[in-house]
This record gives sequence, C-alpha cells and structure tokens, in this order.
Amino acid sequence: MISFFVAPKWSFTVADTQYLFTFALMLIVALIISQLAARLRFEAQVATSRERRTRALYELGRELAGALTAASVVEIGVRRLAELFDAQVLILLPDAQDQLQPAGNGQDFDLGMAQWVFDHSEPAGRGTQTLPASKARYLPLKAPMRLRGVLGLIANANLFIATPEQQRLLETCASQIAISLERVHYVEVAQDAIVVMESERLRNSVLSAVSHDLRTPLTSLIGSISLLQSGQLSVIEQNQTVLALQQEALRMNSMVINLLDMAKLQSGVSLKMEWQLLEEVVGSAARECRNALAQHQLRVQLPADLPFVEYDAVLIERVLVNLLENAAKYTAVGSEVLISAQLEPEMIRVMVSDNGAGLPAGAAERLFDKFTRGASESATPGVGLGLAICRAIIQAHGGQIQARNLSPTGAHFSFTLPRRNPPLISPELE
Repeated sequence: MISFFVAPKWSFTVADTQYLFTFALMLIVALIISQLAARLRFEAQVATSRERRTRALYELGRELAGALTAASVVEIGVRRLAELFDAQVLILLPDAQDQLQPAGNGQDFDLGMAQWVFDHSEPAGRGTQTLPASKARYLPLKAPMRLRGVLGLIANANLFIATPEQQRLLETCASQIAISLERVHYVEVAQDAIVVMESERLRNSVLSAVSHDLRTPLTSLIGSISLLQSGQLSVIEQNQTVLALQQEALRMNSMVINLLDMAKLQSGVSLKMEWQLLEEVVGSAARECRNALAQHQLRVQLPADLPFVEYDAVLIERVLVNLLENAAKYTAVGSEVLISAQLEPEMIRVMVSDNGAGLPAGAAERLFDKFTRGASESATPGVGLGLAICRAIIQAHGGQIQARNLSPTGAHFSFTLPRRNPPLISPELE
C-alpha cells in the first residue's frame, strides 16, 4: 500500500530500494501491534472469566447464607452448579450410619464410587487418578469438623473441568456447600438442645408445682379432715375447719384450672367472638373475685362513651380474674385495686393497678413466661401460670399485655383489644 503514496504513485511497483527498510519497519510495527492486541484480548477474556466466576461464587454464597435446612443447601448447590458447569449434579448426604443417601435422582451416578469417596475422603472419577474412565466426577464435601457428603457431576459437554481454574472453581463451590451443610447441622443441634433445655425446665416446674403447691394444700386438707373425724372439736372450731377446707379446695381447684387452661391454650385457642360492652365483662370478673377481694378496696373507672368491642367474653373474663386475683394475693390487706380503661385510636386499653409493693426489679416481662413467679420460693400459693394464660388469650385476640411498676409504689397491668366498627343493625331487626 505504501507504493500508492511514493513514486511511482498509484502503483504496486517499488522503484527505489530505500523503501525496503520502510517496508521492514512497518512490518515490525504491525507485528508488535498485533501481539499487543492479542495479549490485550487474552487479558480481557481472562478478566471476563474471572468476573463471571466471582459473580457465580458470590451468588452461590449469598443463597447458601440464607439456607436454614440441609434440603435448602442441597437444592441451591445442585441448581447453581448445574448452571455454572453445564452438568448434571447430585449431592449425597450420609445417614446416621454414614451411608450416603442421594438427595435427588441418582440413577446416572455410581453410588458405590460415591461411598468410596466418602469413606476415603478423596476425589474419584473423571479427571482424577482414581477410575478416570468414569463419566462422572465425585468430590468429598469437606467441612472444618468432618466430611458432610459427596458432590457428583456428569458433564453435558465434551470438555469437562479442563482447566486448573475450572477445577479450583469447582473445589471452591464444593467447600462452600460443605461449610453451609455444617452450619445448618449445628443450628439444628443448637435448636434441639434449646428444646431439651426448655422441656427440662418445664418438667422441673411442673414437678415443683405438683410437689409443693399442690402437695401442701393436700397435706392441710388431710390434717383438717383428721381433726374433724376425731370428734374433739367444738362447733365453732368445726365451722372454722370446714371453712379452711373449702378455701384450700378452692385454691387447689384454681391451680388445676390454670394447668388445664394452659394445656388447652397450647393446643390452640378457639375464640367465640361477640360484640359486647366492656362493662359487662368487668362486672362479671368483679363478682367472680368478690371473695378474693373481700379485704381490698375495688374501684372501677370506665369512660361513659366506651363502644362495643368484639371479644370472647369467657376468655377476657378469665384475664381480668387472673389479674385481680394477682393483685389481691400480692398486696396488703386494705390496699386499693383499680380497674380502668381508655380509648386509643385503634384499640381499647384495659388496666388493672394496685398500690402494693410492686413488681420485682427487671421481672416485668419475665413474669409472663410459663411457671414463672415473682419469687421462686414464696408462701403465696400459685404455679406461675396466670399471667402466661393472660398473654396467650390477649395475643389470640390480636392485642398485647404489659406490666410495669407505678411511682412511688404499686403494680400496673394493661392489655389492649382491637377497636373495630361494629356491624350495622338491619332496621327489620330493631
């Protein structure tokens, strides 16, 4: 092309030998430029490949981080590796006897070879030194603590894991899957341990309730009955003994009712919702507690404009009775117990407060747990289920229950009920 620009112009003829050097120089420059362009193209391909692998590892790690079960880890690993390597993927997990069980369709895989890989913790199959003629490659899923399974791949293309970078990528993916399997395993172990601890705590609490809170009144009942049978009591003493028997029997009945109610609530609450006035359930709860509050001053302050509320009257009465009985048990004789209510934008708040000693420091939230009392060893009867029952009932209604101390003294319990618009009454029904 240079002859088009030197004499003779517009010709391919080279008329002067000095232009041979020009030709050679241009050839060298062209070769250098082509080499640089080829290297740049290769480096761009390498960068693109690395970016693709990095993105694949990031997406695999992100999904595995959110997996909560071994089945989820297996599903994510199989799907991601099948897309990344264009291969059929199988993950095999061991059972309690360390025998591999395929998590999916494993008919194209050699389970015997996979078991060998698991037992010897070494890769086998295509591209390895162990049975390289196999159509599948098997890799052990090595986690920090132990082997978690085996990963098997069958390529859909002719070339399979041909480069060292692809091999490193596959090993990195297998390592991430193994670590995720170990993580969810120890999460399950921790959850099982928590369940066992909670079951043991509840068992001890029930045994404590049966051995102390129920055995003590039973002993008192047996002693009182023995006194009556002896015939050595006067009429007045007999009447007092019968009254004591009645009180102990009622106290035991209340404990048993709480245990049965808690068992029912644990199996699910069936609400019988009806539109009613709040004054009705407050009045019925006050009548139910008249004996418990006989030596206390009960005061009721309800707004005159309280609307109809949809609730289960029997269960809400149970909540109020438990709160009133708690106030009577843990306050001195002659103290005041107040029932009040207030309207809020989306709910109605019902409050029971007293002017007693108040709640133990830091125990306001803990008191609503099952078999929890303000003082673990107390002469006050009870099994620590009353407030737990209250919380279960209020939560079933869609509300919340809270407790706090008043200043200077006293305890304050409040619960909320959702405030909705009552249905319109048809004129024909009026």
